[in-house]
Amino acid sequence: MWSHLPFDLLANIFSFLPPDSLARARAACRYWLTCATSYPLSTAASMVRHHQAWFVALPTRSHGLCCYLHNPNADRWQELSLQFQPEPTRPVATIGSLILSRPADSTALQLAICNPLTKEFRYLPQLEIARTNPAVGVVNLGPTQHSPFLHFRVYVAGGMSAAPRGAATYVPTVEVYDSEDDAWRIAGPMPVEFAVRLTVWTPNESVYSEGVLYWMTSARAYSIMGFEIKSNKWQELSVHMADKLEFAALAQLDGRLALVGGRSGGGDACVWELDERHVWSLKEKMPAELGRRILGGRASWAATKCARGDGAVCLYRDLGSGMAVWREVGERGRREWFWVEGCCSIKGKQVQNLPVKGVLIHPNLARAFFKQR
Repeated sequence: MWSHLPFDLLANIFSFLPPDSLARARAACRYWLTCATSYPLSTAASMVRHHQAWFVALPTRSHGLCCYLHNPNADRWQELSLQFQPEPTRPVATIGSLILSRPADSTALQLAICNPLTKEFRYLPQLEIARTNPAVGVVNLGPTQHSPFLHFRVYVAGGMSAAPRGAATYVPTVEVYDSEDDAWRIAGPMPVEFAVRLTVWTPNESVYSEGVLYWMTSARAYSIMGFEIKSNKWQELSVHMADKLEFAALAQLDGRLALVGGRSGGGDACVWELDERHVWSLKEKMPAELGRRILGGRASWAATKCARGDGAVCLYRDLGSGMAVWREVGERGRREWFWVEGCCSIKGKQVQNLPVKGVLIHPNLARAFFKQR
């Protein structure tokens, strides 16, 4: 009976399976394999609603082509080979189940996308203007009605470019890549001051909320740069307690811009939300016990990192130190804090503690989830 179920019905059933169970299901027979690896984006979108995001930890130093994944359904870590990639990369952003990255050993920006579970990888086209160290932002437009592929745009702002006589100059323009066109175009100019600050002080992490791409400056006191997509206008926002935060990161919660930060001297870690009046209000405070575990006996939040996405916030330091996760539980938008042990061993084999960069993705086993050119 199971082998004769209609394709759409079976795909809908598969959407309720976590990725590890789906991987076992598709090994049952050829029909299930075909269904599990080619279900439509509507089914993939329902998988996002049914399952928590997975934490992917990518080593920030040369440690071979591999990464470490935490499966929240089984509360288990596993190692995943990235040998299919032509070179080591650093994550820039996530797009559903895809990771947008750049080569780890290159100064000029060259972006690529990959699905670490299906081992698909490809470079995006070269930018219109070669740039080093620009700010990168992503807008995920979701599936389109007439295409089996994700539709997304990547924005690149600022950076430096070669000038005559061997000099370098800041690039006061914004470029945008559209996945449907598979091409870059110049979106428009930007203030030189913003180009300089985005180049010098901004890491490649962005948050999209209500039509605006936001970046946090990496220098204390922190500030926020915003780019309004439709009008091509720039704005600057203040950061709550900017001169008293030892680490700060942006997130999006229920469509609104949120700020995650740890106060100096080992003080509280909190989440603030920006309201329609552009006023920050306290949303949540991390339980003191989890704060002590994250700090690990230190009196500073400076080494803390933040991964966020799908309404979840993960605070961590390195691969083996564990992480505090704030995520939704139930169907009413209620959130709770959880502690996840670090990756110290996998299947009884000890794992070396490493500096990592973490991202949250929704694993998807459907191949060709993005256009191959």
